[in-house]
Amino acid sequence: MTALPSTSETIPEPQDRPLLQRETIVAAARELVSTKGLEALSLRRLAATLGVTAPALYAHVTDKNDLLRAIAEVEFDELVSRFEAVHVDDPVALIRAHGRAYLDYARENPALFHVMFLFPPDLGNGAAERTGIELPAATRVFTMAAQAVTDAIDSGALVSDNPLLAVLAIWASVHGVAQVLLLGFALTRESEDALMTEVTDRLLAGYQP
Repeated sequence: MTALPSTSETIPEPQDRPLLQRETIVAAARELVSTKGLEALSLRRLAATLGVTAPALYAHVTDKNDLLRAIAEVEFDELVSRFEAVHVDDPVALIRAHGRAYLDYARENPALFHVMFLFPPDLGNGAAERTGIELPAATRVFTMAAQAVTDAIDSGALVSDNPLLAVLAIWASVHGVAQVLLLGFALTRESEDALMTEVTDRLLAGYQP
């Protein structure tokens, strides 16, 4: 005869949903921003999406800024992967390829692209690090892009007495194109690509010997 469980034993209740984890919260927040926009993100709305109360999130994220920082980290890691997927030996061609990957990412993920640049890279002077807003993944992307420019200067393909200034000028041009296109002008894909090529060609021509 099978013994009945003691009344002192705790019978586990079935779980209606997986345990809440930071990765789950960040993924849900990323989806909310991607589909509804940055302004739609709040801890209360995110909690409702996950079927929990807002205070339950605080065991895993400090505040909304912590959540945005985690989203940005994920997105910069994706951009790092796209940069790493580029395999060209010519440093100038690599600069162009990085720019194209950057623009493609912005066009595919406009809302998430805006989140990324709430947190800047460390340019090497430690300024961002001292303010506490520097994001390591952003720094990795910047370092990869900067290395391509430095290699182009070292090879003699580009000329600059201030490599950091050259890196920032090229980044500013590519970022500017991305921001302009995200304004929503009714341009064809071909026109958008032509704008990117025009800006890049003009800028790089200024650094050629």
